[in-house]
Amino acid sequence: TNPWPLKREFAQLEHSPETPHPKPSGRGRTAFKWFTGAVIIWIVLAYAVAPLVWDEHARRDPAFIDNPRLTHTGDHHPGDPLNVELIGTEVQLESIMKAAGWYTATALGIESDIEIAADTVLSRPDDAAPVSSLYLFGRKEDYAFEQPVGDNPRHRHHVRFWKTNDLSDDGRPKWIGSAVYDERVGISRTTGQITHVTAADVDTERDYLFGCLEKSGQLASQFIEDGFHQQLSGRNGGGDPWRTDGDLYRGVIRATNH
Repeated sequence: TNPWPLKREFAQLEHSPETPHPKPSGRGRTAFKWFTGAVIIWIVLAYAVAPLVWDEHARRDPAFIDNPRLTHTGDHHPGDPLNVELIGTEVQLESIMKAAGWYTATALGIESDIEIAADTVLSRPDDAAPVSSLYLFGRKEDYAFEQPVGDNPRHRHHVRFWKTNDLSDDGRPKWIGSAVYDERVGISRTTGQITHVTAADVDTERDYLFGCLEKSGQLASQFIEDGFHQQLSGRNGGGDPWRTDGDLYRGVIRATNH
Protein backbone atom coordinates (compact mmCIF):
# COMPACT_ATOMS: atom_id res chain seq x y z
CA THR A 1 0.00 0.00 0.00
CA ASN A 2 1.07 3.58 -0.69
CA PRO A 3 1.09 5.82 2.47
CA TRP A 4 1.29 9.08 0.57
CA PRO A 5 -2.47 9.43 -0.21
CA LEU A 6 -3.19 9.03 3.53
CA LYS A 7 -0.75 11.80 4.34
CA ARG A 8 -2.41 14.01 1.77
CA GLU A 9 -5.82 13.34 3.38
CA PHE A 10 -4.48 14.37 6.80
CA ALA A 11 -2.97 17.50 5.32
CA GLN A 12 -6.29 18.41 3.74
CA LEU A 13 -8.12 17.89 7.06
CA GLU A 14 -5.64 20.11 8.89
CA HIS A 15 -6.22 22.95 6.45
CA SER A 16 -9.91 22.28 5.89
CA PRO A 17 -12.20 25.35 6.05
CA GLU A 18 -14.44 23.36 8.42
CA THR A 19 -11.84 23.75 11.22
CA PRO A 20 -10.69 27.41 11.03
CA HIS A 21 -8.26 28.83 13.59
CA PRO A 22 -9.97 31.44 15.81
CA LYS A 23 -8.80 35.01 15.25
CA PRO A 24 -9.17 37.98 17.63
CA SER A 25 -12.13 40.22 16.82
CA GLY A 26 -11.20 43.51 15.18
CA ARG A 27 -13.85 45.28 17.30
CA GLY A 28 -12.44 43.73 20.47
CA ARG A 29 -8.93 44.95 19.69
CA THR A 30 -10.23 48.44 18.91
CA ALA A 31 -12.28 48.60 22.13
CA PHE A 32 -9.29 47.48 24.18
CA LYS A 33 -7.09 50.15 22.61
CA TRP A 34 -9.69 52.85 23.32
CA PHE A 35 -10.10 51.67 26.92
CA THR A 36 -6.33 51.60 27.49
CA GLY A 37 -5.94 55.05 25.99
CA ALA A 38 -8.75 56.45 28.16
CA VAL A 39 -7.17 55.03 31.32
CA ILE A 40 -3.77 56.54 30.44
CA ILE A 41 -5.35 59.94 29.74
CA TRP A 42 -7.26 59.84 33.07
CA ILE A 43 -4.07 58.97 35.00
CA VAL A 44 -2.16 61.84 33.39
CA LEU A 45 -4.95 64.38 33.96
CA ALA A 46 -5.81 63.30 37.54
CA TYR A 47 -2.34 62.68 38.92
CA ALA A 48 -0.16 65.09 36.93
CA VAL A 49 -2.07 67.91 35.23
CA ALA A 50 -4.75 68.69 37.86
CA PRO A 51 -2.29 68.99 40.81
CA LEU A 52 -0.10 71.36 38.77
CA VAL A 53 -3.09 73.53 37.88
CA TRP A 54 -4.19 73.79 41.52
CA ASP A 55 -0.65 74.50 42.68
CA GLU A 56 -0.35 77.37 40.20
CA HIS A 57 -3.73 78.74 41.28
CA ALA A 58 -2.65 78.77 44.92
CA ARG A 59 0.60 80.57 44.09
CA ARG A 60 -1.32 83.32 42.29
CA ASP A 61 -3.79 83.67 45.15
CA PRO A 62 -1.93 83.16 48.48
CA ALA A 63 -5.08 83.92 50.47
CA PHE A 64 -6.42 80.65 49.11
CA ILE A 65 -4.31 78.68 51.62
CA ASP A 66 -3.61 81.29 54.30
CA ASN A 67 -6.50 80.34 56.60
CA PRO A 68 -4.73 79.02 59.74
CA ARG A 69 -7.89 77.16 60.76
CA LEU A 70 -7.69 74.82 57.75
CA THR A 71 -5.20 72.21 56.62
CA HIS A 72 -4.22 71.93 52.96
CA THR A 73 -3.12 69.25 50.52
CA GLY A 74 0.31 68.89 48.95
CA ASP A 75 -0.89 70.71 45.83
CA HIS A 76 -2.47 73.50 47.92
CA HIS A 77 -6.13 72.54 47.86
CA PRO A 78 -7.88 73.69 51.04
CA GLY A 79 -8.06 70.67 53.35
CA ASP A 80 -10.09 69.59 56.36
CA PRO A 81 -10.86 72.04 59.19
CA LEU A 82 -9.04 71.82 62.51
CA ASN A 83 -11.42 70.86 65.31
CA VAL A 84 -9.50 69.12 68.15
CA GLU A 85 -6.47 69.75 70.36
CA LEU A 86 -4.70 67.61 72.93
CA ILE A 87 -2.04 68.56 75.48
CA GLY A 88 0.59 65.97 76.38
CA THR A 89 3.91 64.41 75.46
CA GLU A 90 4.30 62.20 72.39
CA VAL A 91 4.24 59.09 74.57
CA GLN A 92 1.08 60.32 76.31
CA LEU A 93 -0.59 61.09 72.99
CA GLU A 94 0.16 57.61 71.66
CA SER A 95 -0.95 56.04 74.94
CA ILE A 96 -4.33 57.76 75.16
CA MET A 97 -5.16 57.06 71.51
CA LYS A 98 -4.31 53.38 71.97
CA ALA A 99 -6.38 53.21 75.15
CA ALA A 100 -9.26 54.90 73.30
CA GLY A 101 -9.25 52.14 70.67
CA TRP A 102 -7.55 54.02 67.84
CA TYR A 103 -4.63 52.69 65.76
CA THR A 104 -1.60 54.45 64.30
CA ALA A 105 -2.00 54.70 60.52
CA THR A 106 0.62 53.07 58.30
CA ALA A 107 2.88 55.43 56.35
CA LEU A 108 2.01 56.02 52.70
CA GLY A 109 3.91 53.94 50.17
CA ILE A 110 3.45 51.64 47.19
CA GLU A 111 3.10 48.54 49.36
CA SER A 112 0.58 50.09 51.78
CA ASP A 113 -1.39 51.66 48.90
CA ILE A 114 -1.69 48.30 47.15
CA GLU A 115 -2.67 46.64 50.41
CA ILE A 116 -5.50 49.08 51.20
CA ALA A 117 -6.75 48.77 47.60
CA ALA A 118 -6.87 44.99 47.93
CA ASP A 119 -8.52 45.16 51.36
CA THR A 120 -11.14 47.55 50.01
CA VAL A 121 -11.99 45.37 47.01
CA LEU A 122 -11.96 42.12 49.00
CA SER A 123 -13.72 43.62 52.07
CA ARG A 124 -10.90 42.73 54.46
CA PRO A 125 -10.36 44.62 57.72
CA ASP A 126 -7.30 46.86 57.97
CA ASP A 127 -6.73 48.48 61.38
CA ALA A 128 -3.76 50.53 60.21
CA ALA A 129 -4.61 51.49 56.62
CA PRO A 130 -2.64 54.49 55.31
CA VAL A 131 -4.05 58.00 55.52
CA SER A 132 -3.34 60.60 52.85
CA SER A 133 -1.08 63.46 53.92
CA LEU A 134 -2.40 66.92 54.77
CA TYR A 135 -0.24 69.92 55.63
CA LEU A 136 -0.09 72.57 58.34
CA PHE A 137 2.79 74.82 59.45
CA GLY A 138 4.56 73.84 56.21
CA ARG A 139 4.69 70.11 56.99
CA LYS A 140 2.51 67.03 56.86
CA GLU A 141 0.84 65.64 59.97
CA ASP A 142 3.07 64.35 62.77
CA TYR A 143 0.59 61.63 63.74
CA ALA A 144 -2.41 59.98 62.08
CA PHE A 145 -4.74 57.67 63.98
CA GLU A 146 -7.77 55.72 62.82
CA GLN A 147 -10.49 53.43 64.08
CA PRO A 148 -11.95 50.90 61.62
CA VAL A 149 -15.67 50.54 61.06
CA GLY A 150 -16.82 47.05 60.11
CA ASP A 151 -14.60 44.85 57.97
CA ASN A 152 -13.65 47.29 55.21
CA PRO A 153 -11.31 50.32 55.12
CA ARG A 154 -13.71 52.12 52.79
CA HIS A 155 -15.17 53.80 55.85
CA ARG A 156 -13.40 54.64 59.11
CA HIS A 157 -12.85 57.23 61.83
CA HIS A 158 -9.57 59.10 61.53
CA VAL A 159 -7.69 62.10 62.92
CA ARG A 160 -4.42 63.85 62.07
CA PHE A 161 -2.33 65.76 64.62
CA TRP A 162 0.36 68.44 64.24
CA LYS A 163 2.69 69.48 67.04
CA THR A 164 2.45 73.23 67.61
CA ASN A 165 5.11 75.56 68.99
CA ASP A 166 2.97 76.31 72.04
CA LEU A 167 3.52 74.68 75.41
CA SER A 168 1.14 74.22 78.31
CA ASP A 169 1.79 75.69 81.74
CA ASP A 170 3.52 72.45 82.77
CA GLY A 171 5.75 72.52 79.67
CA ARG A 172 3.99 69.86 77.60
CA PRO A 173 3.37 70.34 73.86
CA LYS A 174 0.01 71.08 72.29
CA TRP A 175 -1.20 68.95 69.38
CA ILE A 176 -3.84 70.45 67.10
CA GLY A 177 -5.74 68.15 64.81
CA SER A 178 -8.49 67.47 62.34
CA ALA A 179 -10.94 64.64 62.99
CA VAL A 180 -13.01 63.58 59.96
CA TYR A 181 -15.04 60.48 59.06
CA ASP A 182 -14.40 58.59 55.81
CA GLU A 183 -17.76 57.51 54.38
CA ARG A 184 -16.65 55.62 51.27
CA VAL A 185 -14.12 55.46 48.44
CA GLY A 186 -14.87 57.63 45.42
CA ILE A 187 -13.49 60.04 42.84
CA SER A 188 -12.12 63.43 43.88
CA ARG A 189 -14.30 66.26 42.57
CA THR A 190 -11.24 68.47 42.12
CA THR A 191 -8.60 66.19 40.58
CA GLY A 192 -10.41 63.03 39.50
CA GLN A 193 -8.13 60.89 41.68
CA ILE A 194 -9.38 57.88 43.62
CA THR A 195 -9.74 58.90 47.28
CA HIS A 196 -11.91 58.65 50.38
CA VAL A 197 -15.11 60.70 50.45
CA THR A 198 -15.58 62.34 53.86
CA ALA A 199 -18.73 63.07 55.84
CA ALA A 200 -19.84 66.70 55.80
CA ASP A 201 -20.63 66.98 59.54
CA VAL A 202 -17.12 67.17 61.03
CA ASP A 203 -18.53 68.04 64.47
CA THR A 204 -19.94 64.52 64.80
CA GLU A 205 -16.47 63.05 64.34
CA ARG A 206 -14.96 65.57 66.77
CA ASP A 207 -17.55 64.61 69.39
CA TYR A 208 -17.02 60.90 68.74
CA LEU A 209 -13.26 61.18 69.23
CA PHE A 210 -13.64 62.94 72.56
CA GLY A 211 -16.19 60.35 73.64
CA CYS A 212 -13.53 57.67 73.02
CA LEU A 213 -10.92 59.71 74.90
CA GLU A 214 -13.20 60.07 77.92
CA LYS A 215 -13.70 56.29 78.07
CA SER A 216 -9.91 55.73 78.02
CA GLY A 217 -9.59 57.07 81.57
CA GLN A 218 -6.51 59.07 80.57
CA LEU A 219 -8.19 62.41 79.86
CA ALA A 220 -7.66 64.72 82.83
CA SER A 221 -9.89 67.56 81.64
CA GLN A 222 -11.46 69.11 78.58
CA PHE A 223 -12.94 72.40 77.50
CA ILE A 224 -14.33 74.07 74.40
CA GLU A 225 -13.07 77.15 72.58
CA ASP A 226 -16.18 78.75 71.15
CA GLY A 227 -15.93 80.51 67.83
CA PHE A 228 -12.59 79.02 66.83
CA HIS A 229 -13.83 79.01 63.22
CA GLN A 230 -15.31 82.06 61.54
CA GLN A 231 -15.76 80.09 58.32
CA LEU A 232 -18.39 77.48 59.17
CA SER A 233 -18.52 75.57 55.88
CA GLY A 234 -16.42 74.82 52.84
CA ARG A 235 -14.97 72.04 50.71
CA ASN A 236 -11.87 69.98 51.36
CA GLY A 237 -9.14 68.83 48.97
CA GLY A 238 -11.35 66.20 47.39
CA GLY A 239 -14.16 68.66 46.86
CA ASP A 240 -16.26 67.14 49.66
CA PRO A 241 -18.39 69.65 51.60
CA TRP A 242 -17.86 70.19 55.32
CA ARG A 243 -19.69 72.17 57.99
CA THR A 244 -19.05 72.95 61.65
CA ASP A 245 -20.48 74.88 64.58
CA GLY A 246 -17.07 76.59 64.81
CA ASP A 247 -15.95 75.12 68.14
CA LEU A 248 -12.55 73.58 68.93
CA TYR A 249 -12.49 70.79 71.53
CA ARG A 250 -9.41 70.84 73.76
CA GLY A 251 -8.31 68.02 76.04
CA VAL A 252 -5.55 67.68 78.64
CA ILE A 253 -4.04 64.22 78.88
CA ARG A 254 -3.48 62.98 82.40
CA ALA A 255 0.11 63.74 83.41
CA THR A 256 2.51 60.82 83.83
CA ASN A 257 6.26 60.49 84.26
CA HIS A 258 6.77 60.59 80.47
